[in-house]
Amino acid sequence: MHSLVFLCAQKVVSHHATVRGALEFIPKELYPVLFKAAFMDKRTLVLQDLVQTWPFPVLSFQKLLRKCQHCDRALLQEKPNKLCVQTVILGVVTYLNEALEDRLHSQSKRQRLQVLDMTGLQDDGIDQGPESMSLWSRTVTLAKACIDVSKHQSKCTKRTLKRRKGPYSSSVALPPPQPVSVEVHVDLFVNSTSYGVLKDALQNNTNSMLRLKCRDFRAEELPIASTVGLLEFLDPTGVRQVDLRFNNLGLSGLRVILPHMAKFTNLVSLKLPYSNIDVRRLSAGMEGSLHYFATQLSRLSCLKELNLGSSRLSGKLRQLLGDLQGPLESLELAFCYLLPNDLAYLSQSLHTPTLKKLDLSGNNLSDSLLQPFQHLLEEASSSLLHLDIMECRLMDIHLESLLPALCRCSQLRYLGVFGNPLSTRGLKNLLQRTMGLLYLQLVIYPYPVDCYSENLPWPPTSSNLLNGSVDEEKFSRVSAELQQMLLTASRTDAVWTTNLCRHNTLDYFNL
Repeated sequence: MHSLVFLCAQKVVSHHATVRGALEFIPKELYPVLFKAAFMDKRTLVLQDLVQTWPFPVLSFQKLLRKCQHCDRALLQEKPNKLCVQTVILGVVTYLNEALEDRLHSQSKRQRLQVLDMTGLQDDGIDQGPESMSLWSRTVTLAKACIDVSKHQSKCTKRTLKRRKGPYSSSVALPPPQPVSVEVHVDLFVNSTSYGVLKDALQNNTNSMLRLKCRDFRAEELPIASTVGLLEFLDPTGVRQVDLRFNNLGLSGLRVILPHMAKFTNLVSLKLPYSNIDVRRLSAGMEGSLHYFATQLSRLSCLKELNLGSSRLSGKLRQLLGDLQGPLESLELAFCYLLPNDLAYLSQSLHTPTLKKLDLSGNNLSDSLLQPFQHLLEEASSSLLHLDIMECRLMDIHLESLLPALCRCSQLRYLGVFGNPLSTRGLKNLLQRTMGLLYLQLVIYPYPVDCYSENLPWPPTSSNLLNGSVDEEKFSRVSAELQQMLLTASRTDAVWTTNLCRHNTLDYFNL
């Protein structure tokens, strides 16, 4: 329920002319609640006025749009409205342009806004409607805004120089007005389409009045030289995550890129999925590249999350992770063709007691990896919060042998078993046995093999399960039975679903 203050704020922002005329009389303490009301109700004209006259040094989306004492709706957890985000950016640009004009006429005002923090806005990459604004779109919009401010800044500088050189210029040199600038804390997502505009914006970053300070950097399908070029422009102290995917880097490409990561002294998360790494048949030269890759990883002293998904790492996990300076808390090794000695190493390593997130999806855990994985679960049981074992060819009999170790994971919040050939009986057994895991809030389970319309080949592959036809009537009955079991056990707080979209919203930094 909204507070009386928030309801009043909604009423105030519904009349733009009234707000504009009263802004200089409104106490600065009311700005945050007015901003949230204007953002929620899409009052873009009011929103721009509030930004242009923002009385605090920091305007943070994370702080302004979360749940608060005045409003129980957390806008930060919703997809950001495109018009509202564009309006905030436009408000900052207008604020800077006005400051430039004031400087041109030697009318220096005390700077108010210094930091615009746009990190933390929701973007799961799915269901992007026409009114929402993706991370890619925000990146492009901000880059264009930086370029526009730089151009206007350049024009004003030229006009100032002409004025000083004119025939009526004062012989006494006046001290230049204090420079005004706004630093934008932001997550960036770039691909080949947006590379040019982001590069232009970052090139002018040092001298621009509107500067980008990247927190999380994500690049897809970029050539090596372009990726390195952008990394060189980023502020070394601000970056906490680098995510390079679908870039076909290989070990030779990573050999070029990894040295540029060492300057990011606060880098916590490194994601390199789909990098085309294959260590199964290494030439002598590639052995050297693998060793160099491992050496560069060991230089990242703050690293807590590593994603090497879809890399063929068979038998090389010890070499890659053995020299890291500290324990990892999140490790994603989906579809990595792991061998028993990889999991044996991992269960004995310094990483396992601290692991909060582990993704082994796509590795065949039903055969020689089953026992090492069981031991790994036991070692990680005290810390594990998030476990993904999708498409691991686990049948009822395999799951039964894993359940004692799984039930020891007392802190587990999420379990992904989608794409495994489990029966209705196996799923009910899983639900019944894990009922005691009181923190387990989300389970993504597969369509039971006995709910398919046609006979599946046995054992079925992931492709058979994903492409097979499910009897919706049978599955509806099973789903209702699982929900009834949760209700009977008073565990309606737990969500059991086959919806993979739920999976995409989970993130290491929110664990």
